[in-house]
Amino acid sequence: MKETEVIFVVEESNEGGYEARALNHSIFTEADDPDMLKANIIDAVKCHFDEANIPSVIRLHFVREELIAV
Repeated sequence: MKETEVIFVVEESNEGGYEARALNHSIFTEADDPDMLKANIIDAVKCHFDEANIPSVIRLHFVREELIAV
């Protein structure tokens, strides 16, 4: 059965740049900037799924941690 979308959690890397991991799939990638990350995610999804089963939507959920000093 073809999935309609795949969801990635995107976080800033401790070493700089960004890391992305798919929920419910073993797909991981990273990049220095958001535009390169999007390109890497598309490549990773195309490698993970065969052509007939590539989801039509890739959803990115950016998680950003902030610390507020009081």
